[in-house]
Amino acid sequence: MRTPCEVVVKYMLPAFRSYVAKVLINEYHLSQTDVSKRLGTTQAAISHYISSKRGSKKLAQFESVPMMRNMVMEIAKEIASGNDSQADVLLHLCNICKFFRNHNILCDMHKDIVLLPNKCDVCVQQKT
Repeated sequence: MRTPCEVVVKYMLPAFRSYVAKVLINEYHLSQTDVSKRLGTTQAAISHYISSKRGSKKLAQFESVPMMRNMVMEIAKEIASGNDSQADVLLHLCNICKFFRNHNILCDMHKDIVLLPNKCDVCVQQKT
């Protein structure tokens, strides 16, 4: 059985990075190498995000949440400015996870992936 944290690592984080990478490349015209450095990943990973080979499983679900779209655009703008440190980028990623937990998005994704009992409250217990 996958825990909520595994759902974050396997589905949410790659989708989020993919979304931010696409915005940085398409809207801010950064190179894949620049994006990889700013997101703290490899250029190959960025290439996979752009070609939808990685992070695409939940990307459509992310894009359909207006608040998520706004968060990605704001984070991409901050990252594109070049003023964010690696710690700042890490904080952005952690804040996205917290947002998903606090708005039951993680819980809904978890239920889509794992057969859970109707009275599951694991995500609620882990809110931070």
